Amino acid sequence: MKNQRHKRKEIYSVLMVSNTDGKSRQFQVSAFTLRLCAGLIVGLCLVIGWLIYQASVADGVRQVLRQEVAALKEQLQTLETEREDLTKDKLTLAAENEALRRQTEAADVPEEEPREEESEDAADPAFPSLYPSDGAGILKTSYSEEQPYIAISAYTDGHIVAAGNGVVTAVSSDDTYAHIIEVEHEGGYKTRYLLHQDCEVNTEEGAQVEAGDTLMTITSDDCQLDYQVLLNDEPIDPLSVIDAKG
Repeated sequence: MKNQRHKRKEIYSVLMVSNTDGKSRQFQVSAFTLRLCAGLIVGLCLVIGWLIYQASVADGVRQVLRQEVAALKEQLQTLETEREDLTKDKLTLAAENEALRRQTEAADVPEEEPREEESEDAADPAFPSLYPSDGAGILKTSYSEEQPYIAISAYTDGHIVAAGNGVVTAVSSDDTYAHIIEVEHEGGYKTRYLLHQDCEVNTEEGAQVEAGDTLMTITSDDCQLDYQVLLNDEPIDPLSVIDAKG
């Protein structure tokens, strides 16, 4: 019979000695188990490293997105500021044009010009296209769905005027406004003149007014007029009606 050679398992011994009582323990670990533990440790390190890499990549992407969002917000704010500046300039020009028109009417001008203006106004005198103040004012806030009116500054000796021919349907006040005047025009239009400060009221409920007639006289500086236009009881942007006159 041939002698059979048996393979011996490779075993590692680990000796642990206590530094207090001198006792020792010996553990035996097979080579396979040792290699398996080493492989698991290496694999775990690779997984942790991959997760850290993915987290760093995701954080970089978030940083880039935050920067892009911040840039877009800044651009939006710039555009909104430019829009508000343009709206203020447009309203100021409309007020200056209205003041010049009134000065021209008061001056001694040839008859042809007033007749031409009268023919234009006669086309639709009830349409509330006039600027509601006879002096230049500064637009404080523009029209929006949350604030369905425009706010205009007014000054001493200025006048709040009717934007078109109509009938005064209300002269009142409330906790917010010292004076509220509502004028009903033809074609489903209504205009509301809401003044925060006290003033001299120059009309009364039921009065017939024409475009440009004085409704209130400003008696103090730094007054605010909230001007609202309604079409079929729904608020619309007053600037669109003022612009409609050209």
